[in-house]
Parts: sequence; structure tokens; C-alpha cells
Amino acid sequence: MAAKHLIDLSDLEQGKVNAIIDLACKIKENPQQYQDVCRGKIMATLFYEPSTRTQMSFKTAMLRLGGEVIGFDNPQNSSVSKGESLKDTIRIVGGYADIIVIRHPSEGCAKAAAYHSNVPLINAGDGGHLHPTQTLTDLVTLHLEKGTLENLTIGLCGDLKYGRTVHSLIKSMCRHHTKFILISTRELTVPQYLKDLMNASGCSYQEIYSLEEALPMLDVLYMTRIQGERFSSREEYERQKSVYVLDRRKMSLAKKDMVVLHPLPRVDEITDEVDEDPRAAYFRQAVNGMYARMALILTMLQDPQTGSSIHFNRVYPSIACTNPKCITQSEGYLPKSFSESGDMLVCDYCDQRILI
Repeated sequence: MAAKHLIDLSDLEQGKVNAIIDLACKIKENPQQYQDVCRGKIMATLFYEPSTRTQMSFKTAMLRLGGEVIGFDNPQNSSVSKGESLKDTIRIVGGYADIIVIRHPSEGCAKAAAYHSNVPLINAGDGGHLHPTQTLTDLVTLHLEKGTLENLTIGLCGDLKYGRTVHSLIKSMCRHHTKFILISTRELTVPQYLKDLMNASGCSYQEIYSLEEALPMLDVLYMTRIQGERFSSREEYERQKSVYVLDRRKMSLAKKDMVVLHPLPRVDEITDEVDEDPRAAYFRQAVNGMYARMALILTMLQDPQTGSSIHFNRVYPSIACTNPKCITQSEGYLPKSFSESGDMLVCDYCDQRILI
């Protein structure tokens, strides 16, 4: 039986997502009950770019479940530095581990890796594309903080163009009759494919350039940092950073029960004084991520049908994805696969749209 993988949280049926959220809450209430359930299992963490919270959260999750962890957090300390392909790395590691977690700066890498994996693989972030386990963390936190995922007005603020946490959250919350308030500069607005998704799902959205204007409307404010590593030039980054800063004065404009989330790390977009506000849930959110990942790992190991199989639509040998950050740019053996959308082709790896 082919392994199932978690590349995008929207690959899971809503009932399965709900079950994982419920399990995360049960683990948080009684962690001792789950401390040996993965004894004898091995998880490999392949982190091709720096990470603190995500990597440590995954490792701690597996250790608290009684399992073992192998892997690397710097590709220069692995055979990747010798030129080993992604395909070969995955095939080798899949022979050692029962489940693989991968983070990579190239968009679409997780899907490409899963295609060659004979064990379940979890996407821990692929460039500016998707970050499904952060979204699972967000959903667990929203469930605990708001008591529901339905009919919330969520403000997403900051880097909406490159922020993979934003992209994954929008895709998941489109299932819950969400109203989105998109707060960004004109240069950092969400990609068109996400606007199309919100329209298709019947979720309303509004683009606003002022955080102060948006705050009184929100049930949830999801802040993000402006990510210097995603910009093509330092000059472009310098123009965008520090545009949106949440402080005590701005918090006074918000509802008394609004919740502030942030995937972390923060730089200067939330001042330290906000930390003392009971509405600031981002440190609680980070801890919830461990329980969310414990629930996900346990579910994928116990139920082989959790996740999705990897398939490609139509291969166009003469057409290349135009996204310079797509995994197909560096792993040339990968099928040049696209789906059709009107007069556009959509890359199966990174969702880049190409006019035909």
C-alpha cells in the first residue's frame, strides 16, 4: 500500500482535521496517557533551512510520544552538500525512519519529496508556499481560545504575499464561513490563487491598508513578520519592514475578546507591552503546536489512510514553471506537471500560474 502524506492541510477531510484537533486537546489535558504510544518508532526531520520552533516542536512531540528522532538541521552537514538529489535523500531516509518531516526553501519541495517516499511524509514548510502544521497549530489554538472555528472575522496582517502560514490558514479557514480582512501594503497582498479560492468558497474578503481601521472589526488578528529571507533584494525588504506594528494603543481599538496570534518569530511587529494583554495568545499558540504535532504524528502512524496520495495531472515536457523558487528549478528530473485552469496552467508543485 502506498504511503499517505500531509502536504496541504486541505488534503484532509474536515472530519479528520476535527479528529486531530480533538486529539490534540485530549493530549494537552492528559499527556501522561500518551507518553509511550510511539515507542519503537523513528521520525526523521530533514530541515534544509533554519528553524527553531517548528523543528523543536516536532522533535519534542515525538520524544513525548516515546519515539526516537534522527535527521539534520543543516544540509551542509549531510550528503546534500555532496550533490545528492532530493529523490535519493528521501529514498535512503525512508529506509531508516517510519515517518519523515521536511522543511525546504523551495516551493513544492514537500510534494516532490513525498512522490519518492515509501513512508508518510509531513510538510513542515516549503518556501513561501504552505505550512500545514502551523495551520493545524492555529486551528487548535482558535478552538481553545474562541471555542469555535465557524463564522469568525480574521484579520491577516503583514506579509501576505510570501507568508506561507497565511496561505495555509486561508485555505483551511475557507471551510468555516470565515470573513477575511487582508491588511498589507499593495506590494505584499495575497497571491491571486488564494483570492480565487476565497471567491469560490463563498468567503468574503476585504483588502485594507490600515491596521487601525481593521482592528475594531476583528475576532482574531493574525500578525506576521515581514520576512527578509523571502525578498529578492535588501532594498525591497527595507521598504516594507516595520509598516505594521501592534502596540498597546492599537490594542485599545480592538474588541475585548479579540485574540492575537503570530506564528513567530517576531521582530518588531508586536511590541513587548502587548505580551501582558490577556488577548495575546501567541506564546500559548506555540505550546499548542507541540500538542498539534503529537496528535498528527500519532494519527498518521496509527492510521495509514491519513493524508493524501501523490499524483500528477498532465506532464508538459516543453513547458517549465516560471516560479524561480519552484523545486523543479533545482531538481530537473521531476515531471513538469500542470493542471489546467481556463487559459492558465497551474504548477502541480507550487501553484504558480502560467498563461497559455
